[in-house]
Parts: sequence; structure tokens; C-alpha cells
Amino acid sequence: MGLIKFIKDAGSKLLGQDDAAQQAPAAAAPAAAARTEATNDAMRALSLMRHVKALGFAVEGLKIEVDGDTCRVSGEVADQATKEKIALAVGNTAGIGAVDDRLEIAAPKAVFHTVVSGDSLSKIAREHYGDASKYPVIFEANKPMLEHPDKIFPGQVLRIPPLG
Repeated sequence: MGLIKFIKDAGSKLLGQDDAAQQAPAAAAPAAAARTEATNDAMRALSLMRHVKALGFAVEGLKIEVDGDTCRVSGEVADQATKEKIALAVGNTAGIGAVDDRLEIAAPKAVFHTVVSGDSLSKIAREHYGDASKYPVIFEANKPMLEHPDKIFPGQVLRIPPLG
């Protein structure tokens, strides 16, 4: 999805701090302010991770990094809807002005099959799908390299997509 902009001062307050408490580091010495800001960013990231988990989203390897008012979210989710909801849950939090959405969608991956003598698309479909009648799925996945379902040859590599 990329970078999504939000209204920084809108949304739920996860840390329960007001704006004055968040701006206090600016008045300190520059080095101390930088350390305090980095600590605040880390605390906000941890709070956002708890928030996402509390909402019950299934996400593998969730990682949230906060840098000022920008939040970077990564991990792997099952579908587009979950990806979007997590980005919105994080972005609709007070103090977050942008979400850099780096969540990946876990999609089943195709496999490759090298044709051997005696293979047919229906035999390959039975081997990979348990159903010989699914051979058109393999045929469609390999167009335009295949012109006809009966014209395959030993040594040819075919893409076998996941069903569904």
C-alpha cells in the first residue's frame, strides 16, 4: 500500500500522554532530547504493537517502528483486508501522521513441474491436485507457452498454480 497519511492529532491516545508531555523533550539539551525522543518512539511502537495484537489481527512477524509521527509496519498477513485494517488501526492513533505500510500478504506460491516421458496434463493435475480433471488450471497457467493441452514434451517446465 505504501505511505498512508493521517491527521496526526486525531485518533485514540494509547499512551495517555497529552501534547505537552510529548513536546517536553524539545526543551531539554539536544543530546538528551534525542535520547528521550528515541525512547518515546520505542515506547509508542511497543504500545502500537500491543494495540494491534489486542484487536486480534493475525499477523506473523509483526514489527512496528516509530520515527516522529511516521510509523513503519511490517509482517505477513493472510489477506488484503487484514493488511488494510492494521494500517488503519495504527494510523488512527493520536500522534501518528503517516503509516509506511510494508505488510506482506501470504499468498500460496506456484510450484514448477518438469515434464517426464509419459506425463500428461491430467496426470500432472492428479499428482499435484489429486484430481485429473483440474488439468485446465495447469493449461491456463502456462498459456501462451502451451498452445494445446496435449502438446507437452519431456524436459519442459510447467507452472503449477495453487488451486482457489
